[in-house]
Amino acid sequence: MTDTQPPAQAVAPRTGVSALITNRRGEYLLHLRDDIPGICWPGYWAPVGGRPDPGESLDAAIARELREETGLTVPLTAFTTVDQKNLEHPGKGPIAIYTGQWDGDARSLPLTEGIMLHFFPTAVMPRLRLPPWCREAIELHQSQ
Repeated sequence: MTDTQPPAQAVAPRTGVSALITNRRGEYLLHLRDDIPGICWPGYWAPVGGRPDPGESLDAAIARELREETGLTVPLTAFTTVDQKNLEHPGKGPIAIYTGQWDGDARSLPLTEGIMLHFFPTAVMPRLRLPPWCREAIELHQSQ
């Protein structure tokens, strides 16, 4: 289920955050998630994101996660909220999706989590291993 309203600033329990970062060619910055015990969606490509710290707003959480995981500080806009639908980690809750733009080289970013960062055109997305919530968010973003 998709809520097309921007995410509320009050942090709902278990709400995650994720950033759809695009470049001027319309490609999406994704990172290959570690395949380690306890991580959601191990071995999948997904946008950068995470969870708010206690008392942290969703806006602050996504800005922090993006900076911590990629070194990027870019303007972000609340876009939508999607359900995670992760049977491996039930109860993780919805994900507040933000959008932003950056036109640099993904290989130049400092990678602090995951295996690698890469920009992908939408034509390649069907061949990638993406979480369902990620596909849903990208498809919704493409329809705007």
